[in-house]
Amino acid sequence: MIDHLGLQCTDPAAAAAFYERVLAPCGVREAMRIDTPHGPVIGLAGPAGEPQLWTSPLEGPGNRPVHLALAAPSRDAVDAVFAAVQEAGAEVLHEPREWPEYHPGYYGVFFRDLDGNNVEAVHHGFPAP
Repeated sequence: MIDHLGLQCTDPAAAAAFYERVLAPCGVREAMRIDTPHGPVIGLAGPAGEPQLWTSPLEGPGNRPVHLALAAPSRDAVDAVFAAVQEAGAEVLHEPREWPEYHPGYYGVFFRDLDGNNVEAVHHGFPAP
């Protein structure tokens, strides 16, 4: 169900280093780092090697939503989530599309829940030919 979780941090690099240190016995290590103008976005992975815990810069003062990504079984499911979000009148942050900067075949939609959290439905796969 949960694909990954993102935490906004005052110092994403320090937060990632903290998690890496205290969760080392669980096999947690840095797997990916994306430098942005606002600071690094760092993906931490467990023994399976896929980044599932992310630290990123704060969105803004007083605004610190959690990013929760849920695994979708297909691209059609991502599109269906998008339709349901629109029907519910929720704020769409990013319409469904491929996000090649994450990896080829990463297809997701991003929206805000009722409490302002950044929620994503994501499918990891390639489009049908």
